[in-house]
Amino acid sequence: MQTHMLIGGRLIAGMGEALPVLNAAKGTQIAAVPEASVAQVNDAVKAAEAAFGGWTGTAPKERAAALLRIADHLEQQADSYSSLESENTGKPLAAVRADELPSIADVFRFFAGACRSPQGLASGEYLPGHTSLIRRDPVGVVGSIAPWNYPLMMAAWKIAPAIAAGNTLVLKPSELTPLTLLKLAEACAELLPPGVLNVVCGRGEPVGSALIAHERVRMVSLTGSVATGQKVLAAAAGNLKRTHLELGGKAPVIVFDDADLAEVVAGVRTFGFYNAGQDCTAACRMYAGKGIYERLVADLTSAARTIKVGTQQEPGVEMGPLISAVQRERVGAMVERARASQHVSVTTGGAARAGSGFFYEPTIVAGARQEDEIVQREVFGPVVSITPFGDADEAVRWANDSEYGLASSVWTRDISRAMRVASQLQYGTTWINTHFAGCSEMPHGGFKRSGYGKDLSVYALEDYTVVRHLMIKL
Repeated sequence: MQTHMLIGGRLIAGMGEALPVLNAAKGTQIAAVPEASVAQVNDAVKAAEAAFGGWTGTAPKERAAALLRIADHLEQQADSYSSLESENTGKPLAAVRADELPSIADVFRFFAGACRSPQGLASGEYLPGHTSLIRRDPVGVVGSIAPWNYPLMMAAWKIAPAIAAGNTLVLKPSELTPLTLLKLAEACAELLPPGVLNVVCGRGEPVGSALIAHERVRMVSLTGSVATGQKVLAAAAGNLKRTHLELGGKAPVIVFDDADLAEVVAGVRTFGFYNAGQDCTAACRMYAGKGIYERLVADLTSAARTIKVGTQQEPGVEMGPLISAVQRERVGAMVERARASQHVSVTTGGAARAGSGFFYEPTIVAGARQEDEIVQREVFGPVVSITPFGDADEAVRWANDSEYGLASSVWTRDISRAMRVASQLQYGTTWINTHFAGCSEMPHGGFKRSGYGKDLSVYALEDYTVVRHLMIKL
Protein backbone atom coordinates (compact mmCIF):
# COMPACT_ATOMS: atom_id res chain seq x y z
CA MET A 1 0.00 0.00 0.00
CA GLN A 2 1.35 3.42 -1.00
CA THR A 3 2.06 5.47 2.15
CA HIS A 4 4.71 7.89 0.87
CA MET A 5 4.14 11.62 0.42
CA LEU A 6 4.84 13.54 -2.78
CA ILE A 7 7.33 16.40 -2.56
CA GLY A 8 8.97 17.94 -5.61
CA GLY A 9 8.01 15.00 -7.83
CA ARG A 10 9.54 12.39 -5.48
CA LEU A 11 7.77 9.91 -3.21
CA ILE A 12 9.14 10.44 0.28
CA ALA A 13 8.33 8.82 3.62
CA GLY A 14 7.22 11.11 6.40
CA MET A 15 9.78 11.63 9.13
CA GLY A 16 7.27 11.81 11.99
CA GLU A 17 5.10 9.39 13.90
CA ALA A 18 3.37 6.61 11.94
CA LEU A 19 -0.35 7.29 12.31
CA PRO A 20 -2.79 4.37 12.13
CA VAL A 21 -5.40 4.33 9.36
CA LEU A 22 -8.50 2.27 10.16
CA ASN A 23 -11.24 0.44 8.31
CA ALA A 24 -14.24 2.27 9.77
CA ALA A 25 -16.55 -0.69 9.23
CA LYS A 26 -14.38 -3.01 11.31
CA GLY A 27 -12.36 -0.70 13.53
CA THR A 28 -9.18 -2.49 12.49
CA GLN A 29 -5.94 -0.97 11.24
CA ILE A 30 -5.25 -1.27 7.52
CA ALA A 31 -2.18 0.97 7.22
CA ALA A 32 0.20 3.27 9.08
CA VAL A 33 1.15 6.55 7.40
CA PRO A 34 4.18 8.45 8.73
CA GLU A 35 3.50 12.08 9.52
CA ALA A 36 5.44 14.85 7.81
CA SER A 37 7.93 16.87 9.79
CA VAL A 38 7.73 20.65 9.73
CA ALA A 39 10.92 20.60 7.65
CA GLN A 40 9.19 18.42 5.08
CA VAL A 41 6.25 20.84 4.95
CA ASN A 42 8.77 23.59 4.24
CA ASP A 43 10.35 21.44 1.53
CA ALA A 44 6.95 20.91 -0.09
CA VAL A 45 6.25 24.65 -0.15
CA LYS A 46 9.71 25.30 -1.62
CA ALA A 47 9.08 22.68 -4.30
CA ALA A 48 5.72 24.26 -5.17
CA GLU A 49 7.31 27.71 -5.33
CA ALA A 50 10.12 26.46 -7.56
CA ALA A 51 7.61 24.86 -9.93
CA PHE A 52 5.30 27.88 -10.08
CA GLY A 53 7.17 29.89 -12.72
CA GLY A 54 7.27 27.05 -15.20
CA TRP A 55 3.73 25.84 -14.58
CA THR A 56 2.08 29.26 -14.79
CA GLY A 57 3.93 29.83 -18.06
CA THR A 58 2.43 26.76 -19.71
CA ALA A 59 -0.32 27.29 -22.25
CA PRO A 60 -3.84 26.50 -21.02
CA LYS A 61 -4.06 23.63 -23.49
CA GLU A 62 -1.01 22.03 -21.85
CA ARG A 63 -2.50 22.34 -18.39
CA ALA A 64 -5.75 20.95 -19.78
CA ALA A 65 -3.92 17.99 -21.26
CA ALA A 66 -2.40 17.20 -17.86
CA LEU A 67 -5.82 17.34 -16.19
CA LEU A 68 -7.23 15.03 -18.83
CA ARG A 69 -4.43 12.56 -18.20
CA ILE A 70 -5.37 12.52 -14.53
CA ALA A 71 -9.03 11.96 -15.46
CA ASP A 72 -8.06 9.10 -17.77
CA HIS A 73 -5.98 7.53 -15.00
CA LEU A 74 -8.84 7.76 -12.50
CA GLU A 75 -11.26 6.14 -14.93
CA GLN A 76 -8.83 3.37 -15.80
CA GLN A 77 -8.13 2.68 -12.12
CA ALA A 78 -11.65 3.38 -10.84
CA ASP A 79 -12.11 -0.08 -9.34
CA SER A 80 -8.91 0.07 -7.29
CA TYR A 81 -9.58 3.63 -6.09
CA SER A 82 -13.13 2.68 -5.14
CA SER A 83 -11.98 -0.37 -3.20
CA LEU A 84 -9.36 1.60 -1.30
CA GLU A 85 -11.73 4.47 -0.47
CA SER A 86 -14.43 2.05 0.64
CA GLU A 87 -12.06 -0.02 2.75
CA ASN A 88 -10.82 3.05 4.63
CA THR A 89 -14.06 5.00 5.11
CA GLY A 90 -16.45 2.05 5.39
CA LYS A 91 -18.68 3.43 2.62
CA PRO A 92 -20.65 0.93 0.53
CA LEU A 93 -18.33 -0.07 -2.30
CA ALA A 94 -21.07 0.08 -4.93
CA ALA A 95 -21.90 3.69 -4.02
CA VAL A 96 -18.28 4.80 -4.20
CA ARG A 97 -17.84 3.16 -7.58
CA ALA A 98 -21.12 4.37 -9.09
CA ASP A 99 -21.43 7.83 -7.52
CA GLU A 100 -18.05 9.16 -6.47
CA LEU A 101 -15.43 7.99 -8.96
CA PRO A 102 -17.26 9.17 -12.10
CA SER A 103 -17.84 12.55 -10.46
CA ILE A 104 -14.18 12.84 -9.43
CA ALA A 105 -12.93 12.18 -12.96
CA ASP A 106 -15.49 14.64 -14.32
CA VAL A 107 -14.12 17.42 -12.11
CA PHE A 108 -10.75 17.14 -13.84
CA ARG A 109 -12.40 17.00 -17.27
CA PHE A 110 -14.51 20.07 -16.53
CA PHE A 111 -11.58 22.23 -15.41
CA ALA A 112 -9.54 21.02 -18.37
CA GLY A 113 -12.12 22.69 -20.58
CA ALA A 114 -12.83 25.68 -18.36
CA CYS A 115 -9.20 26.82 -18.19
CA ARG A 116 -9.14 27.08 -22.01
CA SER A 117 -12.09 29.46 -22.26
CA PRO A 118 -11.78 32.26 -19.69
CA GLN A 119 -14.21 35.14 -19.89
CA GLY A 120 -14.10 38.72 -18.69
CA LEU A 121 -14.44 42.41 -19.48
CA ALA A 122 -13.65 43.34 -23.08
CA SER A 123 -10.45 45.27 -23.78
CA GLY A 124 -11.03 48.86 -24.86
CA GLU A 125 -10.26 52.54 -24.54
CA TYR A 126 -12.14 53.28 -21.32
CA LEU A 127 -9.82 56.26 -20.80
CA PRO A 128 -9.18 58.24 -24.02
CA GLY A 129 -5.72 57.60 -25.39
CA HIS A 130 -5.24 54.43 -23.37
CA THR A 131 -6.12 50.79 -23.95
CA SER A 132 -7.07 48.70 -20.91
CA LEU A 133 -6.76 44.94 -20.70
CA ILE A 134 -7.79 42.54 -17.94
CA ARG A 135 -5.69 39.53 -16.94
CA ARG A 136 -6.55 36.71 -14.58
CA ASP A 137 -3.30 35.41 -13.14
CA PRO A 138 -2.71 32.57 -10.66
CA VAL A 139 -2.30 33.40 -6.99
CA GLY A 140 0.89 31.39 -6.44
CA VAL A 141 1.45 28.55 -4.01
CA VAL A 142 -1.83 27.25 -2.59
CA GLY A 143 -1.97 25.32 0.67
CA SER A 144 -5.04 23.07 0.83
CA ILE A 145 -6.55 20.89 3.51
CA ALA A 146 -9.05 18.19 2.55
CA PRO A 147 -11.55 16.49 4.90
CA TRP A 148 -12.30 12.86 5.71
CA ASN A 149 -15.93 12.57 4.56
CA TYR A 150 -15.16 12.44 0.81
CA PRO A 151 -11.37 12.06 0.80
CA LEU A 152 -10.61 11.72 -2.90
CA MET A 153 -13.51 13.83 -4.15
CA MET A 154 -12.65 16.80 -1.94
CA ALA A 155 -9.01 16.47 -2.93
CA ALA A 156 -10.09 16.66 -6.58
CA TRP A 157 -12.13 19.78 -5.83
CA LYS A 158 -8.91 21.35 -4.48
CA ILE A 159 -6.43 20.11 -7.08
CA ALA A 160 -8.29 20.61 -10.35
CA PRO A 161 -9.18 24.34 -10.22
CA ALA A 162 -5.93 25.32 -8.52
CA ILE A 163 -3.59 23.78 -11.09
CA ALA A 164 -5.94 24.54 -14.01
CA ALA A 165 -5.57 28.22 -13.13
CA GLY A 166 -1.77 27.92 -13.12
CA ASN A 167 -1.13 27.67 -9.38
CA THR A 168 1.00 25.06 -7.66
CA LEU A 169 -0.29 23.19 -4.66
CA VAL A 170 0.61 21.63 -1.32
CA LEU A 171 -2.29 19.45 -0.15
CA LYS A 172 -2.81 17.77 3.21
CA PRO A 173 -5.45 15.03 3.48
CA SER A 174 -7.10 14.11 6.75
CA GLU A 175 -4.91 11.84 8.83
CA LEU A 176 -7.94 9.51 9.06
CA THR A 177 -8.30 9.03 5.30
CA PRO A 178 -5.07 9.69 3.36
CA LEU A 179 -4.85 6.51 1.28
CA THR A 180 -6.63 7.37 -1.98
CA LEU A 181 -4.88 10.73 -2.24
CA LEU A 182 -1.51 9.06 -1.69
CA LYS A 183 -2.36 6.62 -4.47
CA LEU A 184 -3.20 9.56 -6.74
CA ALA A 185 0.00 11.33 -5.67
CA GLU A 186 2.01 8.33 -6.87
CA ALA A 187 0.36 8.62 -10.29
CA CYS A 188 0.82 12.40 -10.40
CA ALA A 189 4.55 11.95 -9.93
CA GLU A 190 4.44 10.80 -13.55
CA LEU A 191 1.46 12.81 -14.81
CA LEU A 192 2.52 16.30 -13.63
CA PRO A 193 5.80 18.23 -13.63
CA PRO A 194 7.70 18.01 -10.32
CA GLY A 195 6.41 20.37 -7.66
CA VAL A 196 3.08 21.24 -9.27
CA LEU A 197 1.26 18.97 -6.81
CA ASN A 198 2.78 18.12 -3.44
CA VAL A 199 1.10 15.99 -0.77
CA VAL A 200 2.04 16.02 2.91
CA CYS A 201 0.42 13.89 5.61
CA GLY A 202 -0.33 14.35 9.26
CA ARG A 203 -2.49 15.96 11.86
CA GLY A 204 -3.61 19.56 12.03
CA GLU A 205 -0.89 20.20 14.57
CA PRO A 206 1.93 20.38 13.60
CA VAL A 207 1.51 19.66 9.86
CA GLY A 208 -1.63 21.63 8.98
CA SER A 209 -0.64 24.61 11.10
CA ALA A 210 2.84 24.74 9.53
CA LEU A 211 1.28 24.73 6.08
CA ILE A 212 -1.35 27.42 6.61
CA ALA A 213 1.07 29.72 8.45
CA HIS A 214 3.88 29.42 5.90
CA GLU A 215 4.88 32.85 4.64
CA ARG A 216 5.35 31.63 1.04
CA VAL A 217 1.85 30.13 0.83
CA ARG A 218 -0.28 32.77 -0.89
CA MET A 219 -3.69 31.13 -0.50
CA VAL A 220 -5.23 28.58 1.84
CA SER A 221 -8.19 26.44 0.79
CA LEU A 222 -9.95 24.43 3.48
CA THR A 223 -12.90 22.09 3.61
CA GLY A 224 -13.50 21.37 7.26
CA SER A 225 -15.10 22.51 10.47
CA VAL A 226 -15.93 26.07 11.50
CA ALA A 227 -13.33 25.83 14.27
CA THR A 228 -10.62 24.87 11.78
CA GLY A 229 -11.74 27.69 9.50
CA GLN A 230 -11.24 30.15 12.33
CA LYS A 231 -7.70 28.83 12.86
CA VAL A 232 -7.00 29.28 9.15
CA LEU A 233 -8.17 32.89 9.27
CA ALA A 234 -5.99 33.61 12.28
CA ALA A 235 -2.94 32.10 10.57
CA ALA A 236 -3.71 33.86 7.29
CA ALA A 237 -3.57 37.24 8.97
CA GLY A 238 0.23 36.96 9.22
CA ASN A 239 0.85 37.68 5.54
CA LEU A 240 -2.74 38.44 4.45
CA LYS A 241 -3.20 35.18 2.59
CA ARG A 242 -6.24 34.74 0.42
CA THR A 243 -8.58 32.18 2.02
CA HIS A 244 -11.19 29.86 0.55
CA LEU A 245 -13.35 28.18 3.21
CA GLU A 246 -16.03 25.51 2.85
CA LEU A 247 -17.10 24.83 6.40
CA GLY A 248 -20.08 23.29 8.16
CA GLY A 249 -23.73 23.14 7.20
CA LYS A 250 -27.17 22.47 8.63
CA ALA A 251 -29.43 22.24 5.62
CA PRO A 252 -33.09 23.19 6.15
CA VAL A 253 -35.68 21.18 4.21
CA ILE A 254 -38.97 23.10 4.01
CA VAL A 255 -41.95 20.87 3.23
CA PHE A 256 -45.26 22.57 2.50
CA ASP A 257 -48.60 20.86 2.94
CA ASP A 258 -49.08 20.46 -0.81
CA ALA A 259 -45.73 18.70 -1.35
CA ASP A 260 -45.66 15.23 -2.89
CA LEU A 261 -45.21 13.26 0.32
CA ALA A 262 -43.88 10.14 -1.38
CA GLU A 263 -41.26 12.21 -3.21
CA VAL A 264 -40.22 13.96 0.00
CA VAL A 265 -39.87 10.71 1.91
CA ALA A 266 -37.94 8.99 -0.88
CA GLY A 267 -35.71 12.03 -1.26
CA VAL A 268 -34.84 12.47 2.42
CA ARG A 269 -34.38 8.72 2.84
CA THR A 270 -31.53 9.13 0.36
CA PHE A 271 -30.34 12.71 0.87
CA GLY A 272 -30.50 12.70 4.67
CA PHE A 273 -28.61 9.45 5.17
CA TYR A 274 -26.19 9.24 2.24
CA ASN A 275 -22.64 8.74 3.50
CA ALA A 276 -24.16 8.10 6.94
CA GLY A 277 -25.17 11.77 7.05
CA GLN A 278 -21.52 12.88 7.01
CA ASP A 279 -22.15 15.60 4.47
CA CYS A 280 -22.36 19.36 4.99
CA THR A 281 -25.38 19.52 2.64
CA ALA A 282 -27.28 16.54 4.11
CA ALA A 283 -31.07 16.97 4.34
CA CYS A 284 -30.98 16.96 8.13
CA ARG A 285 -33.17 19.83 9.43
CA MET A 286 -36.75 19.45 8.26
CA TYR A 287 -39.58 21.95 8.68
CA ALA A 288 -43.01 20.58 7.80
CA GLY A 289 -46.36 22.31 7.41
CA LYS A 290 -48.81 21.31 10.13
CA GLY A 291 -51.10 19.68 7.58
CA ILE A 292 -48.40 17.22 6.47
CA TYR A 293 -46.28 16.94 9.60
CA GLU A 294 -47.81 13.84 11.21
CA ARG A 295 -47.87 11.87 7.95
CA LEU A 296 -44.31 12.91 7.18
CA VAL A 297 -43.04 11.77 10.58
CA ALA A 298 -44.81 8.41 10.23
CA ASP A 299 -43.77 7.74 6.64
CA LEU A 300 -40.17 8.93 7.01
CA THR A 301 -39.78 6.90 10.20
CA SER A 302 -40.95 3.80 8.35
CA ALA A 303 -38.66 4.57 5.42
CA ALA A 304 -35.60 5.13 7.62
CA ARG A 305 -36.15 1.72 9.21
CA THR A 306 -35.74 0.10 5.78
CA ILE A 307 -32.27 1.53 5.16
CA LYS A 308 -29.84 -1.36 5.09
CA VAL A 309 -26.83 -0.62 7.25
CA GLY A 310 -23.80 -2.81 6.84
CA THR A 311 -20.23 -3.35 5.76
CA GLN A 312 -18.82 -2.30 2.42
CA GLN A 313 -19.76 -5.29 0.26
CA GLU A 314 -22.84 -6.71 1.96
CA PRO A 315 -25.56 -7.32 -0.66
CA GLY A 316 -27.91 -4.35 -0.85
CA VAL A 317 -26.04 -2.26 1.72
CA GLU A 318 -27.07 1.42 1.60
CA MET A 319 -25.33 3.02 4.58
CA GLY A 320 -21.99 2.40 6.20
CA PRO A 321 -20.45 3.50 9.51
CA LEU A 322 -19.34 6.83 10.85
CA ILE A 323 -15.66 7.57 10.34
CA SER A 324 -14.46 6.98 13.90
CA ALA A 325 -15.40 6.07 17.44
CA VAL A 326 -15.01 9.73 18.41
CA GLN A 327 -17.49 10.80 15.74
CA ARG A 328 -19.99 8.13 16.79
CA GLU A 329 -19.75 9.23 20.42
CA ARG A 330 -20.34 12.83 19.40
CA VAL A 331 -23.43 11.95 17.33
CA GLY A 332 -24.79 9.69 20.06
CA ALA A 333 -24.34 12.34 22.72
CA MET A 334 -26.28 14.91 20.69
CA VAL A 335 -29.15 12.46 20.16
CA GLU A 336 -29.25 11.62 23.87
CA ARG A 337 -29.40 15.29 24.81
CA ALA A 338 -32.29 15.74 22.37
CA ARG A 339 -34.06 12.66 23.74
CA ALA A 340 -33.91 14.13 27.24
CA SER A 341 -36.30 16.92 26.16
CA GLN A 342 -39.92 16.02 26.91
CA HIS A 343 -41.19 17.51 23.64
CA VAL A 344 -38.85 15.36 21.50
CA SER A 345 -39.58 11.86 20.24
CA VAL A 346 -36.85 9.67 18.73
CA THR A 347 -39.12 7.64 16.45
CA THR A 348 -36.44 5.28 15.11
CA GLY A 349 -32.74 4.67 15.61
CA GLY A 350 -30.98 6.65 18.27
CA ALA A 351 -28.39 4.02 19.10
CA ALA A 352 -25.06 2.63 18.04
CA ARG A 353 -25.17 -0.73 16.32
CA ALA A 354 -23.70 -3.62 18.24
CA GLY A 355 -20.54 -5.28 16.96
CA SER A 356 -17.37 -4.00 15.33
CA GLY A 357 -17.00 -0.78 13.41
CA PHE A 358 -18.40 2.69 14.08
CA PHE A 359 -22.04 2.19 13.05
CA TYR A 360 -24.96 4.32 14.19
CA GLU A 361 -28.56 3.61 13.28
CA PRO A 362 -30.54 5.95 10.96
CA THR A 363 -32.36 8.25 13.37
CA ILE A 364 -35.46 10.47 13.20
CA VAL A 365 -35.96 13.13 15.89
CA ALA A 366 -39.55 14.41 15.79
CA GLY A 367 -40.98 17.42 17.60
CA ALA A 368 -37.68 19.28 17.84
CA ARG A 369 -38.02 23.00 18.48
CA GLN A 370 -36.16 25.80 16.79
CA GLU A 371 -33.97 26.54 19.80
CA ASP A 372 -32.96 22.91 20.36
CA GLU A 373 -29.32 21.93 19.90
CA ILE A 374 -30.30 19.17 17.47
CA VAL A 375 -31.81 21.86 15.21
CA GLN A 376 -29.15 24.51 15.62
CA ARG A 377 -25.90 22.53 15.56
CA GLU A 378 -24.42 20.32 12.87
CA VAL A 379 -24.66 16.65 13.87
CA PHE A 380 -22.75 15.19 10.90
CA GLY A 381 -24.32 11.80 11.28
CA PRO A 382 -27.42 9.83 10.18
CA VAL A 383 -29.85 12.02 12.14
CA VAL A 384 -32.80 14.00 10.73
CA SER A 385 -34.89 16.34 12.87
CA ILE A 386 -38.47 17.34 11.99
CA THR A 387 -40.14 20.53 13.26
CA PRO A 388 -43.72 21.67 12.43
CA PHE A 389 -44.24 25.24 11.18
CA GLY A 390 -47.31 27.44 10.87
CA ASP A 391 -46.86 29.48 7.70
CA ALA A 392 -44.30 30.30 5.03
CA ASP A 393 -42.94 33.32 6.87
CA GLU A 394 -42.24 31.23 9.95
CA ALA A 395 -40.58 28.51 7.87
CA VAL A 396 -38.29 31.02 6.18
CA ARG A 397 -37.48 32.75 9.45
CA TRP A 398 -36.58 29.49 11.14
CA ALA A 399 -34.61 28.22 8.15
CA ASN A 400 -32.51 31.40 8.13
CA ASP A 401 -32.14 31.38 11.92
CA SER A 402 -28.90 29.43 11.69
CA GLU A 403 -25.21 30.17 11.82
CA TYR A 404 -24.81 28.09 8.66
CA GLY A 405 -25.56 29.02 5.07
CA LEU A 406 -24.52 26.20 2.76
CA ALA A 407 -27.53 24.32 1.36
CA SER A 408 -31.33 24.16 1.60
CA SER A 409 -34.38 22.81 -0.19
CA VAL A 410 -38.05 23.66 -0.69
CA TRP A 411 -40.74 21.07 -1.44
CA THR A 412 -44.09 22.19 -2.87
CA ARG A 413 -46.24 21.77 -5.98
CA ASP A 414 -46.65 25.57 -6.18
CA ILE A 415 -43.65 26.75 -8.22
CA SER A 416 -44.40 30.42 -7.55
CA ARG A 417 -44.29 29.83 -3.81
CA ALA A 418 -41.14 27.76 -4.24
CA MET A 419 -39.41 30.60 -6.05
CA ARG A 420 -40.55 33.21 -3.53
CA VAL A 421 -39.29 31.14 -0.61
CA ALA A 422 -36.05 30.22 -2.37
CA SER A 423 -35.31 33.90 -3.02
CA GLN A 424 -35.47 34.59 0.72
CA LEU A 425 -33.26 31.75 1.91
CA GLN A 426 -29.71 32.64 2.97
CA TYR A 427 -27.96 29.60 1.54
CA GLY A 428 -25.40 29.03 -1.20
CA THR A 429 -27.61 26.43 -2.85
CA THR A 430 -31.37 25.98 -2.74
CA TRP A 431 -32.99 22.98 -4.42
CA ILE A 432 -36.67 22.81 -5.29
CA ASN A 433 -38.39 19.40 -4.98
CA THR A 434 -35.02 17.68 -4.68
CA HIS A 435 -31.91 17.90 -2.55
CA PHE A 436 -28.21 17.08 -2.77
CA ALA A 437 -27.91 16.99 -6.57
CA GLY A 438 -24.79 18.61 -8.04
CA CYS A 439 -22.62 18.85 -11.13
CA SER A 440 -19.22 20.22 -12.07
CA GLU A 441 -20.73 23.16 -13.97
CA MET A 442 -22.55 24.62 -10.93
CA PRO A 443 -20.89 26.26 -7.89
CA HIS A 444 -20.77 24.78 -4.39
CA GLY A 445 -20.24 27.04 -1.40
CA GLY A 446 -22.02 29.06 1.24
CA PHE A 447 -21.89 32.10 3.45
CA LYS A 448 -22.27 33.01 7.11
CA ARG A 449 -20.31 30.46 9.19
CA SER A 450 -20.38 28.00 6.29
CA GLY A 451 -17.54 30.04 4.79
CA TYR A 452 -17.00 31.67 1.42
CA GLY A 453 -15.52 30.93 -1.96
CA LYS A 454 -16.80 28.42 -4.49
CA ASP A 455 -15.80 24.89 -5.37
CA LEU A 456 -16.66 23.57 -8.84
CA SER A 457 -17.76 25.73 -11.82
CA VAL A 458 -15.96 28.64 -13.43
CA TYR A 459 -16.43 30.54 -10.17
CA ALA A 460 -13.77 28.32 -8.61
CA LEU A 461 -11.31 29.45 -11.28
CA GLU A 462 -12.08 33.03 -10.29
CA ASP A 463 -11.30 32.22 -6.66
CA TYR A 464 -7.93 30.72 -7.59
CA THR A 465 -6.89 33.70 -9.73
CA VAL A 466 -6.16 37.40 -9.27
CA VAL A 467 -7.69 40.06 -11.50
CA ARG A 468 -5.08 42.43 -12.92
CA HIS A 469 -5.49 45.59 -15.00
CA LEU A 470 -2.95 46.45 -17.71
CA MET A 471 -3.13 49.93 -19.30
CA ILE A 472 -1.22 50.97 -22.41
CA LYS A 473 -0.78 54.62 -23.39
CA LEU A 474 -1.40 54.97 -27.12
